Amino acid sequence: MIPEDESDFKDPAILRKKAEEKLLKKQLENNPPSEEADIKKLLHELHVHQIELEMQNEELHVAYDTIEATLRKHTMLYDMAPVGFFILNENSIIMDLNFTGAEMLGEPRFSLLESNFRLFLSQDSLAEFNSFFDQLYTSYSKESCNIKLGFDQKLERSVYIEGMFADEGKHSLLSVVDISRFSR
Repeated sequence: MIPEDESDFKDPAILRKKAEEKLLKKQLENNPPSEEADIKKLLHELHVHQIELEMQNEELHVAYDTIEATLRKHTMLYDMAPVGFFILNENSIIMDLNFTGAEMLGEPRFSLLESNFRLFLSQDSLAEFNSFFDQLYTSYSKESCNIKLGFDQKLERSVYIEGMFADEGKHSLLSVVDISRFSR
C-alpha cells in the first residue's frame, strides 16, 4: 500500500503546488508580514485603483461628448428638416412631431401633442387618410397617400404622406411633404 503523500509526488502539478506551499510557509516563518509592508501593499492597490477610475472617467467623458454631438446632429436633422415628421399612436394621436410638421398644421408644436391628427384634415381627405392609416397597420409595410390639410377655414394645403409602423405596431412614423405648389 502506497502512502497518500507519496502518490501525490507522481503528479507534477500537485508536486509543484506542495513545493510552493512549503516555500511560502518557510518565508512566513522567517519573515512575518510587517504592518509597514501591508500598508505599502494597500497603498499601492489604492493608487492603481485610483488610476483605473481616472481612466474610466476619461472614457466616460469621451463617450458623453460623442453622444452629445450625435444628439445635436439628430435633433437638427429631425427638428429642422424641410419635411414634417409625425409619430402617431394607433388612434392617430400625435405623440411627437418636428417644427415643420407643426408649421404645416398651423399650431405651436407643444399644443399639438396629444391631438388627433385627423382633426387637421380637410373633410374630403378624411376617407383617404383613414384608408391609408388602416392599410398601414394591416400591411406592416410602407404606405403612402395624397391628402389635404385644412380646418377651421384655414388655407388647405396638399401633402404627400409616407408612413410605416414602429414599436411593434404601437406607433406609426409619418413623413409629410407639402406639394401644394406642385398641385395647382
